[in-house]
Amino acid sequence: MDIINEALEFEKTKFRSLSTSDRIEISRRAKALILGLNEIYKRKKDEQLMDIMKRLTAIKRKVEKRLNGKHLIANI
Repeated sequence: MDIINEALEFEKTKFRSLSTSDRIEISRRAKALILGLNEIYKRKKDEQLMDIMKRLTAIKRKVEKRLNGKHLIANI
């Protein structure tokens, strides 16, 4: 149950004015937490775990979206 508490604490942290390395670290941490929660979910099938994983995935996607940046299209 330690990973669940860790995931909930991760959710509460503020992600403002981050450097690229901070974003990479957050993305990797979120992925590790999601995979850990998934292992527990496979055994217990608890819907609360699924909700936590969905929220963490949303955070991860938002951070990765910023990491990848917008692709600029040149006006021809």
